[in-house]
Formats: sequence, structure tokens, C-alpha cells
Amino acid sequence: MSKINITDTFLQLGALLSQPDKQLNDLIETERYYNAWFTPESVRKAVAATAEMLNRHDLEKWLSAYNIPAQQPKKVGLVLAGNIPMVGFHDVLCVLVAGHHALIKASSQDSRLIRYALDKLIEIDPAYTGRYTFVEKLEGFEAIIATGSNNTSRYFEYYFGKVPHIIRKNRNSIALLTGNESNEELTALGHDILNYFGLGCRNVSKLLVPEGYNFTQFFEAIEHLNEIIHHHKYNNNYDYNKSIYLVNRDQHLDNGFLMVKRDERLTSPLSVVFYDTYSSLSDAQEQLQSLTDQLQCIVTNAPVDVPNQVVGFGRSQHPNLWDYADGIDTMDFLAHLN
Repeated sequence: MSKINITDTFLQLGALLSQPDKQLNDLIETERYYNAWFTPESVRKAVAATAEMLNRHDLEKWLSAYNIPAQQPKKVGLVLAGNIPMVGFHDVLCVLVAGHHALIKASSQDSRLIRYALDKLIEIDPAYTGRYTFVEKLEGFEAIIATGSNNTSRYFEYYFGKVPHIIRKNRNSIALLTGNESNEELTALGHDILNYFGLGCRNVSKLLVPEGYNFTQFFEAIEHLNEIIHHHKYNNNYDYNKSIYLVNRDQHLDNGFLMVKRDERLTSPLSVVFYDTYSSLSDAQEQLQSLTDQLQCIVTNAPVDVPNQVVGFGRSQHPNLWDYADGIDTMDFLAHLN
């Protein structure tokens, strides 16, 4: 299949996702009954982000970077995450574009939206018929792409280690602030932290701030996001973590829906964002360098030289096609399976 055909096909799919039909609108409204975190607002955001990714300029730029050989299709097993809506779609996209057959072990939390997108793909181009299979148990695979936690990655290595594989572990994202951010940038940072309730690996879980940083402007800039506290599962997490901090007399800041706590760790609990300080930008860069293997992306407008993906405020949950999870080039892996 030519790159022109691939571009046109997925461009049409992006257009369909950008203008949801009745079936998709029904899915957007009903996903919450299968997963309480998948609110209509969150699902709509995820669908829109996928549609945004499938634009002509980016599709052409992405595909131009690869020489996809005519090769015997391999059966590529996909163990998809289900922490945020449609999070596994990019892996499926890569396998299909590379000419392989996708054996999809979807998360029980998130299979309906991906099924919808693939059904529409076949309507656009029937050549994709038979190019993927949803499975309950992975068998007969010749390669694996699996996404899980640090704990499950050990099992993945054991079961899948004998075939070509990409196995992903826990990652988090971090924001580097200089203290010169505008209200608009801090508002956008609020979305980087709270979109999808902070459940994604691209959500900011920690802030690096200059010594003596005052969080007042940050709290004021995100105040309009306070509706999040009305979600019962988020509110349960907030109440629980607040109680722990109060009982333990842990110092923290609290605006009524998000707590900020100084902590060396990178992974913060839901409803909390950790922070640490730096004395200079070179000090901040050293801290970021030490976290390279744990970071998905870095949100900042400061000039930093790091191997991780760096994005502007508000862009952490809007990856491009070439922004691969864990920095591992999925398309390059798939193009060289033979």
C-alpha cells in the first residue's frame, strides 16, 4: 500500500473522528458506564486529540521518515493500556501502516472506541479488512508491543522475551517552571496536570520550580478547573490523600481540588502534584537528566537540552504521530521485523 493511499485513508479517518456521527456520540456518552473515569468530556478530548493527530501535514512528515519494505506480514501482538480513552490506538495504527497483522489484546476499560475507529477504517478502505483481530488471549504472535506497569513488565519479559518486542513500563511527565510564566501558560499547565484526571503517562505529576517559588499565581490560573472535584472517584482520592497529609502533618498546599506537596518522588497520587526546587537552570537540567528513563515528556518553555520530548504548556496530551511512548520508535521496530 502506497504512502499516498495510507495518508488519504487516515486523513479521512481523522475527519470522521473530528465530526462525530451518532454512533460515536453515543459511545462518547456511554463509556462512563464501563469505566467511571471515561466521562463524556474526557472521551471527547481523546477523540479530538486523535483526530488532530491524523492531519495531512503530519501524516506525510511521519511516513516520509521511513522506508517501509514490502515484507511478509507478521502477526504482531498488542497488549494495550486502558488508563485513558483511545490510548492504544497509536500502536494499532503503526502495525497497520507497517503492513503487519495486529493481534489486539485490548484493555477491558477501553476497547469500544478503538473498535469503532477500525470499523470506520474498513468502511473508508476495505483493504484493511482482515488486517487485525481482537483477541482474549495472545497466541501465534511473531512480535509483541506491550504496555503495562513496572510490575507487569517483568511478566511481559518472561512470556514475550523470546520474540522481537517493545515492552513499556511506568513513566510520568514533569513540568519545569521558571517563575516567568503567564496566566495563560499556567492555565494550560492545569490541563497538563488534570486532563483525564491525571491518569495518563503524559500527565504532569511533578513540577520543578525555582527556589522560593510562590504558587499563588498557579492556583489562581487553574481555579476554573475546580469542577473536577465533583467527580466522585476523583473526590474520593482527594479526600483520602488530604486526610493522610493532615493526620501525618505533612506540609502541603491545597486549593480545594488539587494539592501541591514537596516530594522527591516523580509519581504523585491522584489529586496531588509533587514539586521540587532548583537553584539554576543548569541545576534543573541535571535533575531532568537524572530522570530521563522515567520521563515521558517535559512541559516547559525554558531552553533545555534533554533526550526526552519537550512540549509547550497545554500540549502534553496532544502528541504528534512521531512522539513515541518511552522514546522507542515503534515504526522503525515494525519496519525491521524481517
